[in-house]
Amino acid sequence: MNHPNPFWLALSILAQVAPELRRPLDDLWLECRPDFEGDILGFLADPSPAAALDFETRLAERVRDLGRRVVERVYNRLEDELAAERPAHLRIDGVDYRRLNAKTPRRHVATLLGTVTLWRHGYRVSDRKSAEPVVFPLERTLGLIQGATPALAEAAARYFAEGGATQRAALDRLKCQHGVRWGAERLRAAAAEVAAAMAGIRKELRVERLLALLRQAEVSRGSTRPVLSVGRDGITLREYRCRFFEHASVGTVSVYDRAGKRLGTVYLAHTPEPLQPAMTRQLTKLIEGVLAAWDGPMPRLAYVTDCGDNEVSFYRNVLRSMRHPRTGEQLRWQRVVDFYHTSERLWAMAAALFGADGRAATAWAKRMAKLLQKQNGPFRVLHAAARLRKERKLPKGREKAYRKAYEYIRKRTRFMQYAEYARVKIPLGSGVTEAACKTVVTQRLKLSGLRWTKAGALVVLDLRVMLLSGIWPEAYRRILDAESTNKLATPERVTQTELQNAA
Repeated sequence: MNHPNPFWLALSILAQVAPELRRPLDDLWLECRPDFEGDILGFLADPSPAAALDFETRLAERVRDLGRRVVERVYNRLEDELAAERPAHLRIDGVDYRRLNAKTPRRHVATLLGTVTLWRHGYRVSDRKSAEPVVFPLERTLGLIQGATPALAEAAARYFAEGGATQRAALDRLKCQHGVRWGAERLRAAAAEVAAAMAGIRKELRVERLLALLRQAEVSRGSTRPVLSVGRDGITLREYRCRFFEHASVGTVSVYDRAGKRLGTVYLAHTPEPLQPAMTRQLTKLIEGVLAAWDGPMPRLAYVTDCGDNEVSFYRNVLRSMRHPRTGEQLRWQRVVDFYHTSERLWAMAAALFGADGRAATAWAKRMAKLLQKQNGPFRVLHAAARLRKERKLPKGREKAYRKAYEYIRKRTRFMQYAEYARVKIPLGSGVTEAACKTVVTQRLKLSGLRWTKAGALVVLDLRVMLLSGIWPEAYRRILDAESTNKLATPERVTQTELQNAA
């Protein structure tokens, strides 16, 4: 039989792989072929821009429907094959089950190509008094998540986590692109299940990602050592039920090559909590995991942040006393106060010193910002500001503003040696971490009209950091591989003797 339509190619290949499906697929193609040919001939008879729009739209719908029907037949065929091999009795997780004689349908199983109906054999607990639910091996074999195949569950969780997306946008996308009509609760449950599965391998994949970046940095061109740069920051997030604002935490670990180019960043995030202990634990374990696994020359270690309380306490209480996890040697961290936060203090001093003379204040602040980046810059800036202060009598309010900005720089001059940092290619600013607050949190959790509980926000953050860190595909593949291993290893045959003894 001649099948001129190119979509037949996929069906014919599938039929070669599974010969028993050839006749059903032939029948399926014969059923669908007139619709495809009618669309093509109709467009060719009267082509126009509007007709092209209608033609492509109908064709996409027919292709998806054809794929959906193929998926449905293949999955149900799989059940027939597996059922013939399965015994009448199984032991699953130490509980005895017996197979039911008749197959029952599970309707509205979501796939990438639409919803299908699965006809599957179930196993009920042998003890009739037990309230345990019926187990369906086909669903375990396929790895259904909230009634969705792994492919559709991955897409749903990804849509849920992408920047600019809302719950409604994700649901609309599932409906338009996949023909799947879900409600908000099912979407949230699927996303939470995927996030929980990824949590177990999150640290491992982050470490692997950073090790790959360090290897890339080690062979790069340049005159300085690669840099492993750590940062953390906070961003306000409104808790829906309590109606008040708290600070969510965001962490970053970046790798810079020998020329000072950032090769990549791994992101961390957590919902608001007092003193941010979860972020401290995650960031500490990630750093220790990378250093323990890294067997190359030691990179330069930098901690680049502003001077918030949590940021400072992490350096004082954790990084400053941290030792190498393998050798036990004291680690040397270069603490860097963000250059742009320091520059804000220059503008504050300029406004206090020059008052209404805005042009003079701007000129002085710009000169000081350049001076700050020169050798021993902080001391020279403070000296220039103090000399200018002696020449002026400041009102009480301006004097207070000047003193606050002056003391901010004076107390932290050893963390503001920007000329030295630039020489060895350490980043001067915490722009990566500041941007992470926007990309990880703001672009998803602070859209207009959105409301969150902490539990719901944490699911989104856990998914977004995996997505933005570039480890999502590998993470999802690993949780499916682990799930496949667990499911295949769980069922055991139960002998008739064991059943009699149990009775």
